[in-house]
Amino acid sequence: MIVDEELAPAVKLVRARDARAQLCVLRHGRVVVDVAVNCAPNALFWIFSASKPLTALLVHLLAERGALRLDGPVAAHWPEFARHGKQAITVRQVLAHRAGLPVAQGLVRDALVITDWQRSIRHLERARPTYPPGEVPAYHMVSYGFLLGELVRRISGEPVERFLRDEFLTPLGLRDTYLGLPARRADRRSDELWERHVPIVGRGATERAVAVAANRRSFRAAVIPAAGISTTARDLARFYQALLLGGELDGVRVLRPETIEAARQPSSDGEIDRVIGLPIRWSYGFQLGGQSDERRSPNPMGLLSDRRTFGHNGSNLCLGWADPTRQLVMVYLTDRLAARHVNAPHQAAVSDAILTAFP
Repeated sequence: MIVDEELAPAVKLVRARDARAQLCVLRHGRVVVDVAVNCAPNALFWIFSASKPLTALLVHLLAERGALRLDGPVAAHWPEFARHGKQAITVRQVLAHRAGLPVAQGLVRDALVITDWQRSIRHLERARPTYPPGEVPAYHMVSYGFLLGELVRRISGEPVERFLRDEFLTPLGLRDTYLGLPARRADRRSDELWERHVPIVGRGATERAVAVAANRRSFRAAVIPAAGISTTARDLARFYQALLLGGELDGVRVLRPETIEAARQPSSDGEIDRVIGLPIRWSYGFQLGGQSDERRSPNPMGLLSDRRTFGHNGSNLCLGWADPTRQLVMVYLTDRLAARHVNAPHQAAVSDAILTAFP
């Protein structure tokens, strides 16, 4: 356990919830907090939508290599996607949650096939835009990952989970991060990983139903690029540290600085997201700091967060962000799934306790 004295208030907030949790904070690359509460430091948390930046950055990597154009149509690489008025939807619009496809066939029908890649892809091919593409931000909760993941698969020729491992996880030494936990029960390694998984605890009827599904071994093994990464706070913090350093860590480069900068540029600023119902500062792969509807739901990155802060919240129970101005990385993973009005203020309070220590 590592806790710098000035960060004790943040750790106190985490401990007070009495949930299973990990908190890892880096300042100028130095670990200033590394705490595991009611779990092991290598316990594997399912991080919901905090997974999205890793998938989005794979697409930016392909653009960096000239394999796709961000302003080109998705259908250029995926012809079947062009049906029902989707032929002009661009990769950039998907990255910014502006493709008009927050759901494919409805939230319930999408959820029923979330662990089946081919059926999820067919749902998107048959989908009709809910909003005119490019017009408004509308959070693509699950469709985001399948849209971008299928692009990665078609262009790279590899499953998205393998491409992620080969391009980001292995080079950066992220040995405890998986897009889909290995599921073969005859494999001793997969059983060891399953023993380290952290079950989700749902508070509320909807949250309990989600927890029942997400706690199944088959669910954790599924490839769900928008929400399905299992990891530790240490690993996710290391990933964000690489981004703060322009895509290079310990002499290994995975992205160019200009690629990360392009992914961090605001795509909406002050607009109400049509799905979330709040003003979300989106970029092309991240949520951004700086703006909050404090009365309804504060920004989980903190009321004190800088506008250059980038990261992603995962269903208000997991959070990772990096602040280039303060050279801070914060990752906070928990097992406690509850309503936004319960969890978001807590995440914001932990973030602000950290930011207060480094004004």
